[in-house]
Amino acid sequence: MDMEKNRAMGQVITRLIAKENLSLEESFAAFCQVLSNEVSDMQQGAFLAALTAKGETASEVAGGWQAVYELDTKKVAMGDLAIVDNCGTGMDSFKTFNISTAASLVAAAGGVSVARHGARAITSSCGTVDMVEALGVDVECSVELVAKSIAQAGIGIFNGMSPSVHPMALGRILSQICFGSPLNIAASLAHPALPKIAVRGVYSPTLLQPVAEVMQAIGYTDALVIYGGISGSAQGMDEASVCGTTSGVRLQNGALTHFSFQPEECGLRSHRPDDLMPDGDRCTAAVKMYQLLAGRGDAARLDAVILNSALVFFVKGLVVTISEGVGKAREILLSGQALAALRRWVEVQNSDPSAGFARLAELARVGR
Repeated sequence: MDMEKNRAMGQVITRLIAKENLSLEESFAAFCQVLSNEVSDMQQGAFLAALTAKGETASEVAGGWQAVYELDTKKVAMGDLAIVDNCGTGMDSFKTFNISTAASLVAAAGGVSVARHGARAITSSCGTVDMVEALGVDVECSVELVAKSIAQAGIGIFNGMSPSVHPMALGRILSQICFGSPLNIAASLAHPALPKIAVRGVYSPTLLQPVAEVMQAIGYTDALVIYGGISGSAQGMDEASVCGTTSGVRLQNGALTHFSFQPEECGLRSHRPDDLMPDGDRCTAAVKMYQLLAGRGDAARLDAVILNSALVFFVKGLVVTISEGVGKAREILLSGQALAALRRWVEVQNSDPSAGFARLAELARVGR
């Protein structure tokens, strides 16, 4: 390692410890050194920890995004297709089952072109990519195959920890750091297809405004940045919540506005958070996800998926209110249309669809 670069990074870390903010250019330069492995692992971890402890600014997150996108992201063009992303940063304090995965399939069944960008589990038992893989989708494929799936099946996922998507360093770093940092945010925004519309969950309410500002700065036109609270608890989730207040910032017509709502305001019941907790192993999680997509999940999980699907319909402009989106999502989920969307996804985002269909058949057998 270059000791001069380590010393320079040490000066940056010292400034962050002293609660001094970095400019966008300084953040970009520091993240470039981390991604390029130009400073020691100790310095890389200390930089991310110090930045997180200080509290990241929009400029610092934007610098991180620029570094990841320019240095470590394979790009793909989607033409005139108006794609939508729905994902969370992960690292939230309350872990749930894979709500966003089910919501993306409901949205796809409802006519939205969903372009996801997710990761394997870091602090949870089953991440978005793990779940999709368990359902029969190829998550180690090229970005070109993902783009084909989005265009033909209405849904696809870019694996944020795969060298096929981020070839330089992202998987190496994220797999070693088990705490939420600006890198998680920057990485989730470094989407190979750069959508303009998204629902994005964050792991802390303090991130709502800065993440919305970054999304506005990098070209998003319509977005909901959300954090789901749990009544009577300091914990929360990077999803809309059926257990308490959902807080958020909406980007629309170039303006940012704050909002909040309770599930009852959207035509849903409040539920105990324990009913949303993840399953103990990936096999069980996949079987329950299959049942849920077939409209046979328990009430709390169904409502959580319905609410988060409704937000996708709302941000896309397919419904006028979240409540209207709830009605649309409920009809799709309970009719089994989401399961049909999964079958189309498995058929297209696979170099060998027969292997994916075999996995689906086994889930159907076990989940009868």
